[in-house]
Amino acid sequence: MSNYFFEVLRPGINTTFQDEGRFHMQHLGVTPGGCMDLKSFAIGNALVGNLQNEGVLEFAFQGPLLKLVKGKTKIAITGNVLFQIIKSSEEIINGKCNRTYDIEEGDQIDILATKESAYGYMALEGGFNIKTFFKSVSILDKAQIGPHEGKKIKVGDKIGIRRNSKNNKNFLTEVEKINKNTIRVLKGPQFDFFSKESKDKFFLKKYKISNLTDRMGMRLEGTILQNIVSANIRSEGIIKGSIQVPADGQPIILLTDYPTIGGYPKIANIISADYDLLVQKTPGTEILFQNVQLQEAEQLYKEHKNNISKTIKNIKEII
Repeated sequence: MSNYFFEVLRPGINTTFQDEGRFHMQHLGVTPGGCMDLKSFAIGNALVGNLQNEGVLEFAFQGPLLKLVKGKTKIAITGNVLFQIIKSSEEIINGKCNRTYDIEEGDQIDILATKESAYGYMALEGGFNIKTFFKSVSILDKAQIGPHEGKKIKVGDKIGIRRNSKNNKNFLTEVEKINKNTIRVLKGPQFDFFSKESKDKFFLKKYKISNLTDRMGMRLEGTILQNIVSANIRSEGIIKGSIQVPADGQPIILLTDYPTIGGYPKIANIISADYDLLVQKTPGTEILFQNVQLQEAEQLYKEHKNNISKTIKNIKEII
């Protein structure tokens, strides 16, 4: 345990340590995992001056209440989040996302809720003092893989910080808000398992995100897709964003903590450029799928990465 640490007064919902993920282990049945929204993750680390893959706290819908018991640090909260900083003097600061704040000994960070989104992130200057597991701090809660015994944080936990803050300056950036509900996809390897009517309706009809959604998958409600070949296939490797269709005909989008293999036909796959947008959609939201070709998907991903780089380059000191 570091000499400098936060105490968890409220854990929030599904609060875990995450980074870009744990790669080169899928053949052993271990999915990469990592942050749901890599854009928000990258911006948070850039704001506090960390390396790109430094571990952060990820939370869903409601975040934690943390007290800095010992030390001094600088934080950035990214996403679309309501939060307050309660100073040891009892002054309350209503926080703004995508900027940094100095946190002194005795201060509390109360992450109240995400706004019209699912996930938020807290990055810390210098990073959290946590051990890596196979070169990653990402926690796979359902498999209990990763640091912190592979579990979510809980009340009373002491979260170490690697060092005291060394920078007296604070920074901010502007993040473009994208509100569209059209999600672009590539046709999947079993696209032709489905009737022509079902394939047409898949792109014409909206699907509602159900409450049965977590880091592993997103169940959709809408037009039933008719499989004319087989509702089951020989299990094969899966990638993030695969859209499986089980026997009931209702699509399931496999998300960041996806299983490494699966035996349902895959009608499509979310393109990488739209994945961050998708995972921030909340239950009840209606989405529409749009088909694109591989070359276009590759170009859109380049544009997405360039947009993140531009946001990071536009970080400015708060005067």
